[in-house]
Amino acid sequence: MKALFLVLLAFTMFTAPASAADPEPAAIDELVNDTLQAWGAPGMVVVVVRGEEILLLKGYGRKQFDRPEAMTPDTVFPLASCTKMFTSTVMATQVDESELRWDDPVSKHLPAFHLSEPHADALVSLRDVLSHRTGLATHDLLWYRSAWDTDELLKRIAKLPLDYPFRGGYAYSSLMYIVAGQASANRAGEPWEKLVKSRLTDPLGMKTTYFTTRSVPTGDLATGHQRDRNGKLSLAEPYDFAEPNSAGSMYASGRDVAKWLRFQLAGGKTPDGTRLVSEKNLLETRRPQSIIPLTGANREQNPDTSLMCYGMGWVLYDYRGQSLAAHGGIVDGFRIQLTLVPEQRLAFAVLTNLYDSRITQAVSNTLIDRYCHLPARDWNAFFLKFRTEADASAKARLAARDKARNPDRKPSLPLASYSGTYAHPSYGTAKVMLTDSNLTLAWSSFTCKLEQFDGNYFRIPSGFFEEQLVEFTVNAGNVTTLHFTDVQFEKQ
Repeated sequence: MKALFLVLLAFTMFTAPASAADPEPAAIDELVNDTLQAWGAPGMVVVVVRGEEILLLKGYGRKQFDRPEAMTPDTVFPLASCTKMFTSTVMATQVDESELRWDDPVSKHLPAFHLSEPHADALVSLRDVLSHRTGLATHDLLWYRSAWDTDELLKRIAKLPLDYPFRGGYAYSSLMYIVAGQASANRAGEPWEKLVKSRLTDPLGMKTTYFTTRSVPTGDLATGHQRDRNGKLSLAEPYDFAEPNSAGSMYASGRDVAKWLRFQLAGGKTPDGTRLVSEKNLLETRRPQSIIPLTGANREQNPDTSLMCYGMGWVLYDYRGQSLAAHGGIVDGFRIQLTLVPEQRLAFAVLTNLYDSRITQAVSNTLIDRYCHLPARDWNAFFLKFRTEADASAKARLAARDKARNPDRKPSLPLASYSGTYAHPSYGTAKVMLTDSNLTLAWSSFTCKLEQFDGNYFRIPSGFFEEQLVEFTVNAGNVTTLHFTDVQFEKQ
């Protein structure tokens, strides 16, 4: 009897009580407001869902840092890369209907798509493009702020050499989700956005969800913010998703995100019990497909994780004994995080109008800790330390580069010799022009002033590529190549 008592006592001590109380609303308010102050963020919307119940749906702070309008549950945010989970989910409905299969060759539904390596081109499947294991790396600048439509992108992708062996690793690629969305649309015979709208967002009553920037009603969209190199907060230049993009163009309010999270927890059913997708194929999107290496910053910033994988539109990992499915979204001025804790029937969303910070992960981790009754940890301090260290490291690298510069080293040739047209099979044409004794580089939608830095290196002083260097190669008295954004362009 004594032994049984000790076993029961141990079980009681180390098992969280099933009836443990949720955090008080005031405690969550304090958490979020403290976080906004710690990070200097203008505003945030936080969503907490358990099963069918929305436990929290609230806006905090401001839509724009220098204006009085408050953030609300109906303020619209770009979902950015969280769009990917909508793309994989709508494809799950097509698998249900036998319109396609996860392991179908991409070419079966999108004949215009090719990879440059013949073996990979013959075998690449929908599952491969959805799980980031095609052999192609990010190549975001082929779609980000580019003027190329999907047909043109497909031609350019076909000329890219593989960055790693086909199915031999993991590399996140939004380009591949553009491919997936196009394959899905071709099979359905209607545009991707109409497919998502008719099969998912309309049945879920997501009335404040949009597929392009310009379709968001005036005044509903939060204003994005960023920090300069000195840490000063300013308005970010908005990114215009002028056309629907299955990798990242969706927008939604916190209220609609709550509906989406509830649908995920319900295994593919609406609140009235209508099934939109089978639980089997919905869960297939949240099954590990590719291992994400826990190395470098990824290891350091996930100290309670032992295994991380990519599913199809979801990142899957363990966190302090909990199994999570999550995905982040980041685009100019914004960052968001959606997280499921399926075994606890919990889901969280954090949407903020501050670019490129770990504020969303800090809040998400803290919410999981609070609602799953895990030991408290100061995640703001944890992630702010990384930001401080990253800022200091970036400044040190820039200072070291500038110190090593020889300001007396002149270009090998007169500036006029550097002007001309440079080409890359996938990245297209870059033009260098000499105007009033200054060089200007024009590529894609970008135009950059070039300042001579050191010999044949030129510095971009401002804009999107601020402080990046452009290198010209000179052989036998002629300029032969231009190196820009890690791409080598050949002079024509």
